[in-house]
Amino acid sequence: MQGEPVHWWQTRVFVAALALAACIPLLWPDIPPLVDLPGHMGRYRVELAMASHPELAQWYDFRWSLIGNLGIDLLILPLAPVFGLELAVKLIVIAIPVLTVAGLLWIAREVHGRIPATALFALPLAYSYPFQFGFVNYALSMAIALNLFALWLRLARLGRLELRAILFVPLSCALWVCHTFGWGVLGVLAFSAEMIRQHDRLKEGHNGHWLESWVRAGLGCLPLALPLVFMVLWRSGDHVTGQTGDWFNWDAKLAWVEMVLRDRWQTFDLLSVLVLFAILVVGLADRRVEYSRHLALSAAFLATVFVLLPRIVFGSAYADMRLAPFVFAIALIAIRPRPGLSLRSAALYAALGLAFFAVRLAGTTASYWLYDRSYDRALTALDHIPPGARVVSFVGRRCLDDWAYTRLEHVPALLLERKLAFSNDQWSMAGAQQLTTRYLAAKGFAHDPSQIVTQVKCRGEWWRPVDRALARFPRDAFDYVWMLDPPRYDPQLVAGLTPIWRDGANILFRVDDRRQPEPVEPPMPPQFTTPLSKPPHPPA
Repeated sequence: MQGEPVHWWQTRVFVAALALAACIPLLWPDIPPLVDLPGHMGRYRVELAMASHPELAQWYDFRWSLIGNLGIDLLILPLAPVFGLELAVKLIVIAIPVLTVAGLLWIAREVHGRIPATALFALPLAYSYPFQFGFVNYALSMAIALNLFALWLRLARLGRLELRAILFVPLSCALWVCHTFGWGVLGVLAFSAEMIRQHDRLKEGHNGHWLESWVRAGLGCLPLALPLVFMVLWRSGDHVTGQTGDWFNWDAKLAWVEMVLRDRWQTFDLLSVLVLFAILVVGLADRRVEYSRHLALSAAFLATVFVLLPRIVFGSAYADMRLAPFVFAIALIAIRPRPGLSLRSAALYAALGLAFFAVRLAGTTASYWLYDRSYDRALTALDHIPPGARVVSFVGRRCLDDWAYTRLEHVPALLLERKLAFSNDQWSMAGAQQLTTRYLAAKGFAHDPSQIVTQVKCRGEWWRPVDRALARFPRDAFDYVWMLDPPRYDPQLVAGLTPIWRDGANILFRVDDRRQPEPVEPPMPPQFTTPLSKPPHPPA
Protein backbone atom coordinates (compact mmCIF):
# COMPACT_ATOMS: atom_id res chain seq x y z
CA MET A 1 0.00 0.00 0.00
CA GLN A 2 3.04 2.30 0.25
CA GLY A 3 2.88 3.39 -3.40
CA GLU A 4 -0.83 4.22 -3.35
CA PRO A 5 -2.14 7.77 -2.92
CA VAL A 6 -3.23 8.79 0.56
CA HIS A 7 -7.02 8.75 0.90
CA TRP A 8 -9.09 10.95 3.20
CA TRP A 9 -9.27 8.41 6.02
CA GLN A 10 -5.48 8.00 5.99
CA THR A 11 -4.41 11.62 6.40
CA ARG A 12 -2.77 12.84 9.58
CA VAL A 13 -5.39 15.54 10.03
CA PHE A 14 -8.19 12.98 9.89
CA VAL A 15 -6.42 10.64 12.32
CA ALA A 16 -5.86 13.52 14.75
CA ALA A 17 -9.52 14.49 14.45
CA LEU A 18 -10.64 10.93 15.24
CA ALA A 19 -8.38 10.76 18.28
CA LEU A 20 -9.66 14.08 19.60
CA ALA A 21 -13.28 13.12 18.88
CA ALA A 22 -12.83 10.13 21.17
CA CYS A 23 -12.87 12.45 24.18
CA ILE A 24 -16.30 13.97 23.41
CA PRO A 25 -18.38 11.77 25.79
CA LEU A 26 -16.14 12.77 28.71
CA LEU A 27 -16.18 16.52 28.21
CA TRP A 28 -19.46 17.32 29.98
CA PRO A 29 -19.44 15.19 33.17
CA ASP A 30 -17.55 16.73 36.09
CA ILE A 31 -16.65 13.22 37.20
CA PRO A 32 -16.35 10.57 34.47
CA PRO A 33 -19.25 8.18 35.24
CA LEU A 34 -17.15 5.01 35.37
CA VAL A 35 -18.30 2.53 38.00
CA ASP A 36 -15.17 2.24 40.15
CA LEU A 37 -13.62 5.64 39.44
CA PRO A 38 -15.14 7.56 42.41
CA GLY A 39 -13.74 4.86 44.70
CA HIS A 40 -10.27 5.41 43.28
CA MET A 41 -10.69 9.16 43.69
CA GLY A 42 -11.27 8.61 47.40
CA ARG A 43 -7.93 6.78 47.57
CA TYR A 44 -6.20 9.58 45.65
CA ARG A 45 -7.49 12.08 48.21
CA VAL A 46 -6.05 10.04 51.08
CA GLU A 47 -2.79 9.78 49.16
CA LEU A 48 -2.61 13.56 48.85
CA ALA A 49 -4.01 14.53 52.25
CA MET A 50 -2.65 11.92 54.67
CA ALA A 51 0.35 14.04 55.66
CA SER A 52 -1.66 17.21 56.29
CA HIS A 53 -4.67 15.43 57.82
CA PRO A 54 -3.28 12.79 60.20
CA GLU A 55 -6.80 12.17 61.53
CA LEU A 56 -7.39 10.04 58.41
CA ALA A 57 -5.07 7.45 59.96
CA GLN A 58 -7.83 6.45 62.39
CA TRP A 59 -9.73 5.05 59.41
CA TYR A 60 -7.21 4.28 56.67
CA ASP A 61 -3.66 3.05 56.29
CA PHE A 62 -1.79 4.29 53.20
CA ARG A 63 1.68 2.96 52.42
CA TRP A 64 3.61 3.35 49.19
CA SER A 65 5.08 0.17 47.72
CA LEU A 66 6.26 -0.96 44.30
CA ILE A 67 3.27 -2.74 42.74
CA GLY A 68 2.06 -3.12 39.17
CA ASN A 69 -1.00 -0.93 39.64
CA LEU A 70 0.10 2.67 40.19
CA GLY A 71 -0.70 4.50 36.95
CA ILE A 72 -3.04 7.32 37.95
CA ASP A 73 -1.96 7.14 41.61
CA LEU A 74 1.45 8.46 40.53
CA LEU A 75 0.23 10.90 37.87
CA ILE A 76 -2.00 12.58 40.44
CA LEU A 77 1.01 13.66 42.51
CA PRO A 78 2.25 16.35 40.07
CA LEU A 79 -1.11 17.12 38.41
CA ALA A 80 -3.45 17.56 41.39
CA PRO A 81 -1.56 20.58 42.84
CA VAL A 82 -1.86 22.28 39.43
CA PHE A 83 -5.41 21.40 38.35
CA GLY A 84 -7.08 20.17 41.51
CA LEU A 85 -7.81 16.50 42.08
CA GLU A 86 -11.10 16.19 40.20
CA LEU A 87 -9.96 18.03 37.08
CA ALA A 88 -6.65 16.17 37.08
CA VAL A 89 -8.48 12.83 37.19
CA LYS A 90 -10.80 13.96 34.42
CA LEU A 91 -7.92 15.01 32.18
CA ILE A 92 -6.13 11.70 32.68
CA VAL A 93 -9.30 9.70 31.98
CA ILE A 94 -9.97 11.79 28.86
CA ALA A 95 -6.50 10.88 27.62
CA ILE A 96 -7.28 7.15 27.76
CA PRO A 97 -9.71 6.87 24.78
CA VAL A 98 -7.66 9.45 22.86
CA LEU A 99 -4.50 7.37 23.27
CA THR A 100 -6.39 4.15 22.53
CA VAL A 101 -7.70 5.45 19.20
CA ALA A 102 -4.31 6.91 18.29
CA GLY A 103 -2.54 3.67 19.21
CA LEU A 104 -4.84 1.46 17.14
CA LEU A 105 -4.51 3.66 14.05
CA TRP A 106 -0.74 3.96 14.48
CA ILE A 107 -0.38 0.17 14.68
CA ALA A 108 -2.49 -0.19 11.53
CA ARG A 109 -0.29 2.38 9.78
CA GLU A 110 2.93 0.61 10.75
CA VAL A 111 1.74 -2.85 9.71
CA HIS A 112 -0.11 -1.99 6.50
CA GLY A 113 1.78 1.08 5.34
CA ARG A 114 -1.53 2.94 5.16
CA ILE A 115 -4.52 2.88 7.48
CA PRO A 116 -7.04 0.43 5.98
CA ALA A 117 -10.62 1.64 5.82
CA THR A 118 -11.88 -1.24 7.96
CA ALA A 119 -9.69 -0.12 10.89
CA LEU A 120 -12.25 2.56 11.76
CA PHE A 121 -14.62 -0.15 13.00
CA ALA A 122 -12.23 -0.87 15.89
CA LEU A 123 -12.33 2.64 17.32
CA PRO A 124 -15.54 2.35 19.44
CA LEU A 125 -13.63 -0.21 21.55
CA ALA A 126 -11.90 2.76 23.17
CA TYR A 127 -15.06 2.78 25.33
CA SER A 128 -15.08 -0.94 26.00
CA TYR A 129 -16.68 -2.48 29.08
CA PRO A 130 -13.46 -2.64 31.16
CA PHE A 131 -13.14 1.13 30.68
CA GLN A 132 -16.82 1.66 31.56
CA PHE A 133 -16.26 -0.41 34.70
CA GLY A 134 -13.63 2.07 35.82
CA PHE A 135 -10.52 -0.11 35.61
CA VAL A 136 -8.64 3.11 34.92
CA ASN A 137 -5.07 2.06 35.68
CA TYR A 138 -5.60 -0.95 33.46
CA ALA A 139 -7.22 1.08 30.67
CA LEU A 140 -4.43 3.67 30.81
CA SER A 141 -1.77 0.96 30.62
CA MET A 142 -3.48 -0.64 27.62
CA ALA A 143 -3.72 2.68 25.81
CA ILE A 144 -0.01 3.25 26.42
CA ALA A 145 0.80 -0.36 25.45
CA LEU A 146 -0.86 0.10 22.05
CA ASN A 147 1.27 3.15 21.31
CA LEU A 148 4.43 1.44 22.57
CA PHE A 149 3.68 -1.53 20.32
CA ALA A 150 3.37 0.85 17.38
CA LEU A 151 6.73 2.36 18.33
CA TRP A 152 8.18 -1.17 18.60
CA LEU A 153 7.00 -1.91 15.05
CA ARG A 154 8.26 1.40 13.71
CA LEU A 155 11.76 1.01 15.11
CA ALA A 156 11.92 -2.52 13.65
CA ARG A 157 10.78 -1.23 10.28
CA LEU A 158 13.49 1.44 10.35
CA GLY A 159 16.12 -1.09 11.40
CA ARG A 160 16.78 0.71 14.71
CA LEU A 161 16.90 -2.47 16.78
CA GLU A 162 19.65 -1.32 19.14
CA LEU A 163 17.79 1.89 19.89
CA ARG A 164 14.63 -0.15 20.43
CA ALA A 165 16.38 -2.41 22.92
CA ILE A 166 17.71 0.59 24.87
CA LEU A 167 14.41 2.47 24.92
CA PHE A 168 12.15 -0.41 25.89
CA VAL A 169 13.98 -1.36 29.07
CA PRO A 170 12.77 1.76 30.94
CA LEU A 171 9.54 2.00 28.94
CA SER A 172 8.49 -1.56 29.84
CA CYS A 173 9.28 -0.89 33.51
CA ALA A 174 7.17 2.27 33.49
CA LEU A 175 4.32 0.42 31.79
CA TRP A 176 4.45 -2.36 34.39
CA VAL A 177 4.22 0.21 37.18
CA CYS A 178 1.16 1.71 35.46
CA HIS A 179 -0.51 -1.71 35.39
CA THR A 180 0.83 -5.22 35.00
CA PHE A 181 -1.69 -6.20 32.33
CA GLY A 182 -0.54 -3.49 29.93
CA TRP A 183 3.03 -4.75 30.19
CA GLY A 184 1.90 -8.34 29.67
CA VAL A 185 -0.14 -7.45 26.59
CA LEU A 186 2.76 -5.47 25.15
CA GLY A 187 4.93 -8.55 25.60
CA VAL A 188 2.43 -10.77 23.78
CA LEU A 189 2.07 -8.30 20.90
CA ALA A 190 5.80 -7.69 20.60
CA PHE A 191 6.62 -11.42 20.68
CA SER A 192 4.10 -12.26 17.96
CA ALA A 193 5.35 -9.45 15.73
CA GLU A 194 8.96 -10.45 16.32
CA MET A 195 8.12 -14.05 15.40
CA ILE A 196 6.82 -12.95 12.02
CA ARG A 197 9.83 -10.70 11.43
CA GLN A 198 12.33 -13.41 12.33
CA HIS A 199 10.44 -16.01 10.31
CA ASP A 200 10.54 -13.79 7.23
CA ARG A 201 14.27 -13.13 7.69
CA LEU A 202 15.01 -16.85 7.94
CA LYS A 203 12.80 -17.57 4.94
CA GLU A 204 14.65 -15.01 2.85
CA GLY A 205 17.93 -16.72 3.73
CA HIS A 206 16.47 -20.17 2.90
CA ASN A 207 17.74 -21.58 6.15
CA GLY A 208 16.67 -22.09 9.71
CA HIS A 209 13.72 -23.85 11.31
CA TRP A 210 10.45 -22.30 12.49
CA LEU A 211 11.54 -23.06 16.06
CA GLU A 212 14.52 -20.78 15.53
CA SER A 213 12.17 -17.88 14.85
CA TRP A 214 10.57 -18.52 18.26
CA VAL A 215 13.96 -18.47 19.98
CA ARG A 216 15.06 -15.34 18.17
CA ALA A 217 11.75 -13.65 18.95
CA GLY A 218 12.25 -14.43 22.62
CA LEU A 219 15.74 -12.97 22.57
CA GLY A 220 14.46 -9.90 20.76
CA CYS A 221 11.90 -9.32 23.52
CA LEU A 222 14.44 -9.50 26.37
CA PRO A 223 14.36 -5.68 26.77
CA LEU A 224 10.78 -6.16 28.02
CA ALA A 225 11.72 -8.72 30.66
CA LEU A 226 13.07 -6.64 33.56
CA PRO A 227 9.60 -6.17 35.17
CA LEU A 228 9.61 -9.91 35.84
CA VAL A 229 11.95 -9.10 38.73
CA PHE A 230 9.48 -6.52 40.06
CA MET A 231 6.68 -9.05 39.72
CA VAL A 232 8.52 -11.62 41.83
CA LEU A 233 9.33 -9.04 44.51
CA TRP A 234 5.74 -7.79 44.56
CA ARG A 235 4.05 -11.15 44.84
CA SER A 236 6.54 -12.64 47.32
CA GLY A 237 5.86 -10.06 50.05
CA ASP A 238 4.30 -11.23 53.30
CA HIS A 239 1.61 -8.54 53.05
CA VAL A 240 0.31 -9.76 49.68
CA THR A 241 -3.00 -11.57 49.60
CA GLY A 242 -5.38 -12.72 46.90
CA GLN A 243 -6.46 -15.94 45.30
CA THR A 244 -6.17 -17.12 41.69
CA GLY A 245 -9.04 -19.20 40.42
CA ASP A 246 -12.22 -19.75 38.39
CA TRP A 247 -10.53 -21.31 35.38
CA PHE A 248 -12.22 -22.01 32.04
CA ASN A 249 -15.56 -20.52 33.00
CA TRP A 250 -16.97 -20.70 29.49
CA ASP A 251 -20.30 -19.06 30.31
CA ALA A 252 -18.50 -16.07 31.78
CA LYS A 253 -16.06 -15.85 28.85
CA LEU A 254 -18.92 -15.89 26.36
CA ALA A 255 -20.61 -13.15 28.38
CA TRP A 256 -17.45 -11.03 28.26
CA VAL A 257 -17.41 -11.31 24.48
CA GLU A 258 -21.04 -10.21 24.29
CA MET A 259 -20.35 -7.30 26.64
CA VAL A 260 -17.28 -5.75 25.02
CA LEU A 261 -19.31 -2.60 24.22
CA ARG A 262 -21.67 -2.76 27.19
CA ASP A 263 -22.89 0.61 28.43
CA ARG A 264 -26.58 1.48 28.91
CA TRP A 265 -28.85 0.23 26.11
CA GLN A 266 -28.55 -3.54 25.70
CA THR A 267 -30.04 -3.79 22.21
CA PHE A 268 -27.85 -0.98 20.92
CA ASP A 269 -24.74 -2.46 22.49
CA LEU A 270 -25.39 -6.01 21.26
CA LEU A 271 -26.16 -4.83 17.73
CA SER A 272 -22.86 -2.96 17.80
CA VAL A 273 -21.04 -6.17 18.74
CA LEU A 274 -22.75 -7.88 15.80
CA VAL A 275 -21.30 -5.18 13.56
CA LEU A 276 -17.82 -6.06 14.83
CA PHE A 277 -18.42 -9.75 14.15
CA ALA A 278 -19.74 -8.91 10.68
CA ILE A 279 -16.55 -7.05 9.78
CA LEU A 280 -14.41 -9.93 11.05
CA VAL A 281 -16.44 -12.33 8.88
CA VAL A 282 -16.03 -10.01 5.91
CA GLY A 283 -12.28 -10.28 6.41
CA LEU A 284 -12.59 -14.03 5.88
CA ALA A 285 -15.31 -14.16 3.23
CA ASP A 286 -14.61 -11.18 0.99
CA ARG A 287 -11.79 -12.03 -1.43
CA ARG A 288 -11.07 -8.35 -1.89
CA VAL A 289 -9.73 -8.07 1.66
CA GLU A 290 -7.37 -10.14 3.78
CA TYR A 291 -5.84 -10.41 7.25
CA SER A 292 -2.31 -9.26 7.95
CA ARG A 293 -0.16 -12.15 9.24
CA HIS A 294 1.42 -9.88 11.84
CA LEU A 295 -1.77 -8.71 13.48
CA ALA A 296 -3.73 -11.92 12.89
CA LEU A 297 -1.07 -13.78 14.89
CA SER A 298 -1.16 -11.08 17.57
CA ALA A 299 -4.94 -11.39 17.83
CA ALA A 300 -4.66 -15.18 17.96
CA PHE A 301 -2.12 -14.97 20.79
CA LEU A 302 -4.32 -12.56 22.75
CA ALA A 303 -7.33 -14.81 22.18
CA THR A 304 -5.34 -17.77 23.51
CA VAL A 305 -4.41 -15.81 26.63
CA PHE A 306 -8.08 -14.82 27.04
CA VAL A 307 -9.10 -18.49 26.92
CA LEU A 308 -6.37 -19.70 29.29
CA LEU A 309 -6.57 -16.87 31.81
CA PRO A 310 -8.72 -17.47 34.92
CA ARG A 311 -11.34 -14.96 35.99
CA ILE A 312 -9.44 -14.11 39.20
CA VAL A 313 -5.66 -13.53 39.29
CA PHE A 314 -4.00 -12.68 42.63
CA GLY A 315 -7.38 -11.60 43.97
CA SER A 316 -8.03 -9.29 40.99
CA ALA A 317 -11.34 -10.23 39.43
CA TYR A 318 -12.29 -9.97 35.75
CA ALA A 319 -8.73 -10.72 34.64
CA ASP A 320 -9.86 -12.48 31.46
CA MET A 321 -12.69 -10.06 30.69
CA ARG A 322 -10.28 -7.19 30.21
CA LEU A 323 -8.63 -8.80 27.19
CA ALA A 324 -11.78 -9.45 25.14
CA PRO A 325 -12.12 -5.93 23.64
CA PHE A 326 -8.47 -5.89 22.58
CA VAL A 327 -8.76 -9.25 20.85
CA PHE A 328 -11.51 -7.65 18.77
CA ALA A 329 -9.55 -4.44 18.24
CA ILE A 330 -6.33 -6.10 17.03
CA ALA A 331 -8.30 -8.51 14.80
CA LEU A 332 -10.22 -5.63 13.24
CA ILE A 333 -7.16 -3.53 12.42
CA ALA A 334 -5.55 -6.68 10.96
CA ILE A 335 -7.94 -6.53 7.98
CA ARG A 336 -6.66 -4.79 4.87
CA PRO A 337 -7.69 -4.52 1.21
CA ARG A 338 -6.09 -6.64 -1.47
CA PRO A 339 -4.65 -4.82 -4.48
CA GLY A 340 -7.84 -5.39 -6.48
CA LEU A 341 -10.15 -3.49 -4.11
CA SER A 342 -11.53 -0.39 -5.84
CA LEU A 343 -11.27 3.06 -4.31
CA ARG A 344 -15.06 3.24 -4.26
CA SER A 345 -15.33 0.05 -2.18
CA ALA A 346 -12.57 1.16 0.19
CA ALA A 347 -14.22 4.56 0.63
CA LEU A 348 -17.52 2.83 1.39
CA TYR A 349 -15.87 0.76 4.14
CA ALA A 350 -14.30 3.94 5.53
CA ALA A 351 -17.60 5.83 5.48
CA LEU A 352 -19.41 2.98 7.21
CA GLY A 353 -16.63 2.65 9.80
CA LEU A 354 -16.72 6.38 10.47
CA ALA A 355 -20.51 6.30 10.81
CA PHE A 356 -20.27 3.39 13.24
CA PHE A 357 -17.75 5.28 15.35
CA ALA A 358 -19.89 8.43 15.28
CA VAL A 359 -23.05 6.59 16.30
CA ARG A 360 -21.29 4.86 19.19
CA LEU A 361 -19.79 8.18 20.32
CA ALA A 362 -23.22 9.81 20.22
CA GLY A 363 -24.73 6.97 22.26
CA THR A 364 -21.93 7.09 24.83
CA THR A 365 -22.22 10.89 25.07
CA ALA A 366 -25.96 10.67 25.77
CA SER A 367 -25.42 7.87 28.26
CA TYR A 368 -22.74 9.81 30.16
CA TRP A 369 -24.94 12.91 30.26
CA LEU A 370 -27.69 10.87 31.92
CA TYR A 371 -25.24 9.33 34.39
CA ASP A 372 -23.84 12.78 35.16
CA ARG A 373 -27.33 14.01 36.03
CA SER A 374 -27.80 11.16 38.50
CA TYR A 375 -24.38 11.92 40.03
CA ASP A 376 -25.24 15.61 40.42
CA ARG A 377 -28.55 14.84 42.13
CA ALA A 378 -26.97 12.36 44.52
CA LEU A 379 -24.07 14.63 45.42
CA THR A 380 -26.32 17.42 46.69
CA ALA A 381 -26.42 15.32 49.87
CA LEU A 382 -22.83 16.33 50.56
CA ASP A 383 -24.02 19.87 51.35
CA HIS A 384 -25.61 18.42 54.50
CA ILE A 385 -22.59 16.45 55.73
CA PRO A 386 -19.82 18.19 57.69
CA PRO A 387 -16.13 17.52 57.00
CA GLY A 388 -14.69 14.57 58.86
CA ALA A 389 -18.07 12.87 59.41
CA ARG A 390 -18.36 9.11 59.69
CA VAL A 391 -20.81 7.93 57.02
CA VAL A 392 -22.06 4.46 56.22
CA SER A 393 -23.58 4.26 52.74
CA PHE A 394 -25.96 1.71 51.28
CA VAL A 395 -26.31 1.59 47.50
CA GLY A 396 -29.10 -0.56 46.14
CA ARG A 397 -28.86 -3.03 43.32
CA ARG A 398 -30.61 -6.17 42.12
CA CYS A 399 -29.33 -9.72 42.30
CA LEU A 400 -29.53 -9.97 38.53
CA ASP A 401 -26.65 -8.48 36.58
CA ASP A 402 -28.69 -5.77 34.90
CA TRP A 403 -27.17 -4.54 31.66
CA ALA A 404 -27.54 -0.93 32.75
CA TYR A 405 -27.40 0.09 36.38
CA THR A 406 -26.96 3.30 38.33
CA ARG A 407 -23.15 3.40 38.54
CA LEU A 408 -23.59 4.77 42.05
CA GLU A 409 -21.76 1.89 43.75
CA HIS A 410 -18.69 3.99 44.59
CA VAL A 411 -20.17 7.48 44.58
CA PRO A 412 -20.00 7.40 48.42
CA ALA A 413 -16.21 7.65 48.07
CA LEU A 414 -16.71 11.26 46.99
CA LEU A 415 -17.46 11.90 50.67
CA LEU A 416 -13.84 11.00 51.30
CA GLU A 417 -12.61 12.90 48.26
CA ARG A 418 -14.53 16.14 48.95
CA LYS A 419 -15.18 16.11 52.70
CA LEU A 420 -12.39 13.92 54.10
CA ALA A 421 -15.25 11.93 55.65
CA PHE A 422 -15.19 8.20 56.26
CA SER A 423 -16.72 6.12 53.49
CA ASN A 424 -17.30 2.38 53.72
CA ASP A 425 -16.79 1.63 50.00
CA GLN A 426 -12.98 1.58 49.80
CA TRP A 427 -11.29 -1.66 48.73
CA SER A 428 -9.05 -3.23 51.34
CA MET A 429 -6.71 -5.88 50.01
CA ALA A 430 -3.07 -5.73 51.00
CA GLY A 431 -0.76 -5.74 47.99
CA ALA A 432 -3.48 -4.75 45.51
CA GLN A 433 -3.57 -1.02 46.34
CA GLN A 434 -1.70 1.29 48.67
CA LEU A 435 -4.73 1.89 50.89
CA THR A 436 -6.33 -0.46 53.40
CA THR A 437 -9.06 0.30 55.93
CA ARG A 438 -8.37 0.15 59.65
CA TYR A 439 -11.63 1.44 61.18
CA LEU A 440 -12.24 -1.40 63.62
CA ALA A 441 -15.34 0.17 65.15
CA ALA A 442 -17.12 -0.20 61.79
CA LYS A 443 -16.76 -3.99 62.06
CA GLY A 444 -18.16 -5.59 58.90
CA PHE A 445 -19.12 -2.20 57.46
CA ALA A 446 -15.61 -0.82 56.95
CA HIS A 447 -14.92 -1.49 53.28
CA ASP A 448 -16.24 -2.67 49.91
CA PRO A 449 -18.66 -4.39 49.32
CA SER A 450 -20.44 -3.40 52.54
CA GLN A 451 -21.98 -0.42 50.71
CA ILE A 452 -23.97 -2.66 48.35
CA VAL A 453 -27.41 -3.79 49.52
CA THR A 454 -30.16 -5.82 47.87
CA GLN A 455 -33.81 -6.60 48.50
CA VAL A 456 -33.14 -10.24 49.38
CA LYS A 457 -30.06 -12.38 49.93
CA CYS A 458 -28.46 -13.00 46.54
CA ARG A 459 -27.15 -16.51 46.05
CA GLY A 460 -23.37 -16.63 45.93
CA GLU A 461 -22.92 -12.92 46.73
CA TRP A 462 -21.30 -10.98 49.56
CA TRP A 463 -23.95 -8.27 49.48
CA ARG A 464 -26.30 -7.88 52.43
CA PRO A 465 -30.07 -7.55 52.20
CA VAL A 466 -30.96 -3.96 53.03
CA ASP A 467 -32.93 -4.83 56.17
CA ARG A 468 -30.01 -6.80 57.58
CA ALA A 469 -27.61 -3.95 56.79
CA LEU A 470 -29.83 -1.38 58.53
CA ALA A 471 -30.25 -3.64 61.54
CA ARG A 472 -26.60 -4.60 61.95
CA PHE A 473 -24.43 -1.60 61.11
CA PRO A 474 -22.86 -0.34 64.37
CA ARG A 475 -24.66 2.94 65.10
CA ASP A 476 -22.05 4.09 67.56
CA ALA A 477 -19.43 4.03 64.77
CA PHE A 478 -21.28 6.32 62.34
CA ASP A 479 -22.82 9.77 62.28
CA TYR A 480 -24.84 9.50 59.07
CA VAL A 481 -26.49 6.87 56.86
CA TRP A 482 -26.58 7.67 53.13
CA MET A 483 -28.91 5.51 51.04
CA LEU A 484 -28.67 5.69 47.24
CA ASP A 485 -31.36 4.09 45.11
CA PRO A 486 -32.14 1.63 47.95
CA PRO A 487 -34.51 -1.33 47.66
CA ARG A 488 -37.61 -1.36 49.86
CA TYR A 489 -36.77 -1.62 53.55
CA ASP A 490 -38.62 -1.95 56.87
CA PRO A 491 -39.26 1.61 58.12
CA GLN A 492 -38.96 0.39 61.72
CA LEU A 493 -35.25 -0.20 61.09
CA VAL A 494 -34.61 3.53 60.59
CA ALA A 495 -36.18 4.48 63.91
CA GLY A 496 -33.74 6.82 65.63
CA LEU A 497 -32.36 7.97 62.26
CA THR A 498 -33.45 11.49 61.31
CA PRO A 499 -33.87 12.23 57.58
CA ILE A 500 -32.12 15.49 56.69
CA TRP A 501 -32.01 15.28 52.87
CA ARG A 502 -33.99 13.48 50.21
CA ASP A 503 -33.97 13.32 46.41
CA GLY A 504 -36.41 10.78 45.06
CA ALA A 505 -35.43 7.41 46.53
CA ASN A 506 -32.08 8.74 47.75
CA ILE A 507 -32.07 9.77 51.40
CA LEU A 508 -29.60 10.91 54.04
CA PHE A 509 -30.16 10.13 57.72
CA ARG A 510 -28.44 11.55 60.77
CA VAL A 511 -27.84 8.97 63.47
CA ASP A 512 -29.52 10.36 66.60
CA ASP A 513 -30.23 7.15 68.48
CA ARG A 514 -27.19 4.91 68.96
CA ARG A 515 -29.16 1.90 70.18
CA GLN A 516 -29.13 -1.08 67.83
CA PRO A 517 -32.51 -2.29 66.51
CA GLU A 518 -33.46 -5.92 66.84
CA PRO A 519 -31.84 -8.15 64.19
CA VAL A 520 -34.24 -9.09 61.42
CA GLU A 521 -32.78 -12.54 60.66
CA PRO A 522 -29.91 -14.80 61.71
CA PRO A 523 -26.54 -14.13 60.04
CA MET A 524 -25.57 -16.13 56.96
CA PRO A 525 -21.96 -17.11 56.11
CA PRO A 526 -20.36 -15.27 53.18
CA GLN A 527 -20.04 -17.04 49.86
CA PHE A 528 -17.79 -16.56 46.89
CA THR A 529 -18.94 -14.22 44.17
CA THR A 530 -20.37 -15.45 40.89
CA PRO A 531 -18.64 -14.73 37.56
CA LEU A 532 -20.91 -11.87 36.50
CA SER A 533 -21.09 -10.13 39.85
CA LYS A 534 -18.99 -7.44 41.45
CA PRO A 535 -15.94 -8.89 43.24
CA PRO A 536 -15.43 -8.08 46.90
CA HIS A 537 -12.09 -6.40 46.20
CA PRO A 538 -11.87 -5.33 42.54
CA PRO A 539 -8.62 -3.97 41.16
CA ALA A 540 -7.94 -0.59 39.68
